[in-house]
Amino acid sequence: MSTPVPRSSGTGRGLLVAAIPYLWLVAFFLAPFVIVLRIALSDAATDQPPYAPHFPGISQLGEFLVALDFENFRLLGDDPLYWQSYLSSLRIAALTTLIALAIGYPLAYAMALAPKRWQGILLVLVILPFWTSFLIRVYAWIGILRPDGLLDMALMGIGLTTEPLRLLNTDAAVLIGMVYSYLPFMVLPLFSTLQKLDGTLLEAASDLGATPLTTFLTVTLPLSIPGILAGSALVFIPAIGEFVIPDLLGGSDTLMVGKVLWNEFFSNRDWPLASAVAIVLLVVLVLPLMLLQRARGQGEASVR
Repeated sequence: MSTPVPRSSGTGRGLLVAAIPYLWLVAFFLAPFVIVLRIALSDAATDQPPYAPHFPGISQLGEFLVALDFENFRLLGDDPLYWQSYLSSLRIAALTTLIALAIGYPLAYAMALAPKRWQGILLVLVILPFWTSFLIRVYAWIGILRPDGLLDMALMGIGLTTEPLRLLNTDAAVLIGMVYSYLPFMVLPLFSTLQKLDGTLLEAASDLGATPLTTFLTVTLPLSIPGILAGSALVFIPAIGEFVIPDLLGGSDTLMVGKVLWNEFFSNRDWPLASAVAIVLLVVLVLPLMLLQRARGQGEASVR
């Protein structure tokens, strides 16, 4: 005969389980955000740490609020370097997402239609690049894209070009590197969604006289919207703050907020201004995330 579990014990475990996500958010999002915000509202200094806080403690909260100023945030709007870096990052991240979707969707669709015994092998091939260092993979693209590199040698060898393309240190090189690096993040959620499609719906569309293109546009594509949104979010969010790829493959004209953050933190040692840049970047990301979440909810509701 089983021993009955006290109800209060079960309720306590339930509250603990429900509280874990909130504790996680407080520990790894809210607390760091408050620290960064505090630094953003400080003044730059030459001592250690390299900022002079205006908010030493709770006891001086009133004085802090009276003297509160947003000097670092105002500078972001006054200096074109910063708002242009946000716009450039948004443009490159959006292009990366669209190109990854254009390449990743047919790839994921083909994987979903492949025989079951091949799908595991295809999945391994997609994630195989993750088995090597991200930095080494980006460095490899330098050898491919540099003048007279592997790409130029191949294109000139087959007669498509007669002179080097000089892609390295351009925005095109950054896009190539970012699409290559983030493509698996688009393929995996798309494959997961497409693999779960109800085949009877496709057969019903075919029985009703729909062409393959009509079936894809009216059945497959709408049902795969959750995967498209999930993959787009997984690509867009890290791409907008990317630093390594623009620094290695982009030139001095490639302006992205990740490079600006690095320069402010480690070259200029202006932690308050760098923190303000990070806070605004987070705010910039909130709107597309809310739109994606809303579209995802609508997509899932339409599927049901």
